[in-house]
Amino acid sequence: MKRYFLLIFLIATLFTSCELEQEPVSTASKSSVFGSQQGLDLYANSFYSILPGRSTNLDAMSDYMAVKSVFTFVQQGAFTSTLSTGWTWTDLRNINYFIANCKDPKVALDVRKNYVAIAKFFRAYFYFEKVKRFGNVPWIGKPLDISDEILFGGRDPRTLVMDSVLSDIDYACANIKSTVDPTRSLVTKYVAYALKSRICLFEGTFRKYHTELNLQNTASNWLNNAATAAQAVMDAGIYSIYTAGGAGKSYRTVFTNGTPVNEVMLAAICDLPLSVLNDANWYWTSGTYGDKASFTRTFINTYLNLDGTPFTNNPDYQTMVFKDEVKNRDLRLKQTIRLGDYKRTSGGVQVPAPPLFSYTFTGYMPIKWTLDDMYYDTRDLNINSISEFRYAEVLLNYAEAKAEEGTLTDADWAKTVGVLRTRGGITGGISSKPTLVDPYLVTNYFPGITDPVILEVRRERGIELCLEGLRFADILRWKRGELMNQEWNGFYVPELKTPMDLNEDGILDVAFFQGTKPSPAVSGVTYVDVSPTASGKVNSQLLKNGTSGELTWMNNITRKWEDKMYYYPIPKTDLITNPNLGQNPGW
Repeated sequence: MKRYFLLIFLIATLFTSCELEQEPVSTASKSSVFGSQQGLDLYANSFYSILPGRSTNLDAMSDYMAVKSVFTFVQQGAFTSTLSTGWTWTDLRNINYFIANCKDPKVALDVRKNYVAIAKFFRAYFYFEKVKRFGNVPWIGKPLDISDEILFGGRDPRTLVMDSVLSDIDYACANIKSTVDPTRSLVTKYVAYALKSRICLFEGTFRKYHTELNLQNTASNWLNNAATAAQAVMDAGIYSIYTAGGAGKSYRTVFTNGTPVNEVMLAAICDLPLSVLNDANWYWTSGTYGDKASFTRTFINTYLNLDGTPFTNNPDYQTMVFKDEVKNRDLRLKQTIRLGDYKRTSGGVQVPAPPLFSYTFTGYMPIKWTLDDMYYDTRDLNINSISEFRYAEVLLNYAEAKAEEGTLTDADWAKTVGVLRTRGGITGGISSKPTLVDPYLVTNYFPGITDPVILEVRRERGIELCLEGLRFADILRWKRGELMNQEWNGFYVPELKTPMDLNEDGILDVAFFQGTKPSPAVSGVTYVDVSPTASGKVNSQLLKNGTSGELTWMNNITRKWEDKMYYYPIPKTDLITNPNLGQNPGW
């Protein structure tokens, strides 16, 4: 919460301090900001608006989420440079202005270096996001004015920009003084190392798998940097994987607590008295607001059995009904979607809460970010903190970087993936790295990967970090954009008109029909029409085999991934303003 208080105070100070300096009310002198540590602290808090903040819907466009409408970006032939966004540089000017002016000798040198380091953390973050979106971008390391020729220059090579990003984040790691912030709301030295591990893993794997860049020979350096940065966080001993409450509760507590647990390194904090809240419940439970996002069955199948074996080893997995397929699985599954004994609170009373088909299209309805009290469902009322950097990601960054280099040991596996799977209640395969390839992962996700360690680290990353805004970037760096074409499938329905008890509480929940709704209807059952046409319109929710099979959603909208989509196009208006930018290939 500290950073929000400081940001409000900054605004007030920049205006009221002008009176103290006997200057016009609408301006503040540089010395009033850059001449004291307090001024630097207040200014630096303006950088935090760059972060995702209190959003929980950052994975809505990903391979594992079915949503109420297909995003234009992945619809065949629908997206153009006219629709593109993101070519905005206001935040960069704010950062560069700070760096250029943070040199007042009234402030001690080590203090100034600390705040420049914080600014460079955010410049690294800013440019990392730009490179992920557009590829080559112009590197601008100073505040510009309207007469500067750089404004109408071209884009710089990826190598130059990313080397500059690495230099910035290295400076941040070396010079940020704070090692831990109890509020988890401010950037510290080890948050900087976490960002470095994220950046370097992305760039290393992007260069390794995007062979068209001809940068494969530089990938190892980035991967080694990723592992070293993650190791620095691990060696610090400040953070740990949260296990309080046991394997059946601890994972979800990380995302529902108002006060960040020790696993969270940086978070957007909510505060009820200040009306600083988030909309997680509203987004993830409303039948009208948000994207009505649910997981696909293809992804849910990747959750292991509790003994550490693949669920898909069961020869009957494809025709298992929901109530059976969710049993004896990685306990993070029950903390990620509604299933089994999940309950919600209404008026102080706990009530069973199976998947709700006024919301979900697939049956796999997320609960990871939601609070159980229905009070929070109606507006942006949520008080839980939203993690932006988490120790679990650092462990996975380390494991993946080492796996890509072929240097991950059994000890490395045990202290990274093994720890996370143990938190999920998994008992097998936690102390030594895998030796067998899971054919399900190869067939459905990574046909070009034959290393079982890389496959299992990627499985773990998908499960542990789902809904945290990292999946689309993973798809980009692995060069697996084709995953965006995957069918949006749901749970298995054995027959029409027969109500299903999804959570085995003795109450029937949902039935699927075609044509005329069954009569008499069973009280309390939600009836879902899976006819090819309904009310004279093409129906988007069907059964794969016609009258039985997996639910499918939006198969009537063609999604087609093309290689050009690894980068967004430069927005048309910006390209008209500055033709020297050039357009990304294919757009």
